[in-house]
Amino acid sequence: MQKTVEKVAQGVNISFIGEVKKDNIVSMVDNCQKGKCECMSDETKQKIQNMEISGKDGEVELLLSGDVSTDEIKEALAKSKVLN
Repeated sequence: MQKTVEKVAQGVNISFIGEVKKDNIVSMVDNCQKGKCECMSDETKQKIQNMEISGKDGEVELLLSGDVSTDEIKEALAKSKVLN
């Protein structure tokens, strides 16, 4: 799976291409919103105002709205148990 993290006006956009199931990304976001993961610090979580998933299996996009950096998100993705 290829992951691309880029800064956008609203925050950070993540593109997942290849061997990715949309349901897995939905699970990851759900875990994050409910505090069931340890991927990112509480400080980073507080910066995120909204998480929006779009696309389909093989091409999923995740838009994180808020004042977060691409480095914070790359670090969280590396720690994700759902993705790794």
